[in-house]
Amino acid sequence: MGKLIESTFVTFDGVISDPGMWGSPYWDDEHSAYAGKLVEDADALLLGRETYDAFIKAWPQRGADLKINQMPKHVASRTLTETTWNASLLEGEVPEAVSTLKADRNLLKYGTGSLSRTLLDHQLVDEYHFWVFPVALGSGERLFDGFDTTHLKLLDTCPFESGIVVHVYGPK
Repeated sequence: MGKLIESTFVTFDGVISDPGMWGSPYWDDEHSAYAGKLVEDADALLLGRETYDAFIKAWPQRGADLKINQMPKHVASRTLTETTWNASLLEGEVPEAVSTLKADRNLLKYGTGSLSRTLLDHQLVDEYHFWVFPVALGSGERLFDGFDTTHLKLLDTCPFESGIVVHVYGPK
């Protein structure tokens, strides 16, 4: 049985929106090594449409030999009708499609939005990697806004010199 890992950038005050605007000053070799390990351990990516759109603009031109460019990608979207970049659209209902995918492969999910909420609702995430950045924004979208109390179990932590601390949690 495979597993689904959600990798999410979050500010110290819990904001997940626009990580490219506040996170890039902290991206360094440690950050890249940790992110690279997550990709290496994954068999495929699971992406929502907005993350897919953002990634396809950024990753393909960085080199065809990168694993992230070679690996299969599964995209949840209500609006896309076709994909490129070794991607396919999820068919049917998202919970069932994701359950089928993770039955025999490890999935890595980036980005946060309605897909994350669906996965949370259906308890499909096996590990959360919350990259807590040492920056506070004061306002913005938060992952757990609108959810009932959700308890998680701490599995690991990984501090970086930049001040980022990755907190790895699993379902409790």
